Amino acid sequence: MKGITTISFDADGTLWDFESVMRHALGCALEELRRLVPSAPDSLSIETLIAIRDQVAAEHKDRGLTHEAIRVEAFKRTLQFIRNPDDDLAAHLNTLYLKHRFEDIQLFDDVLPALNALRGDYTMGLLSNGNTYPERCGLEGYFQFVIFAQDYGIQKPDPRLFEIAIEHAGCTKHQLLHVGDSFRNDIVGAKQAGVKSIWLNRQGENKETGKQHDFEISSLRELTGLLENFI
Repeated sequence: MKGITTISFDADGTLWDFESVMRHALGCALEELRRLVPSAPDSLSIETLIAIRDQVAAEHKDRGLTHEAIRVEAFKRTLQFIRNPDDDLAAHLNTLYLKHRFEDIQLFDDVLPALNALRGDYTMGLLSNGNTYPERCGLEGYFQFVIFAQDYGIQKPDPRLFEIAIEHAGCTKHQLLHVGDSFRNDIVGAKQAGVKSIWLNRQGENKETGKQHDFEISSLRELTGLLENFI
């Protein structure tokens, strides 16, 4: 861990609970849909919206669509599914979804204390398969670089995404430390790129991890102490 100058963080699941805020935002969109389309079947649910979105994403996986484009296409597909095709309504639902998806994000309690403790001592960046810009969730000014997979047509664990982060950060792979909650995307990807990693295992998952990760923590509050031991 000696020589670390730069820390990249995953976003969804690491800095905030993506699953909860995504379902909350979909619930808001579904409530609006029912208000505007009273004939929508009672069987239409958040699970249905998720399944339709996943189907759309799978169909367009090689087209390089952004998450926003996939989501609006999913709303169009949903309205077709309930036999009420309306592209303007799909756009309205998408705008409402994105409003709640970004504005209602709640950071984990350990995020700001950890980032404030590291601020000024390390170059920090966001390296995400998602699409949440820091300024949309109260983290403006914390990160010197932001890398979204959708902008490059590849996703973690592809090691090329870590190489892009290294280039943007202006460091070497030996100076970069990556922190993330997804063992497959964050830890395996970092290993393949020759980058040191810390697995943020908030849920205490028991995995056959081998020697893929350098360290494991259950809270970001442990991060500063871990780094201090290797300065």
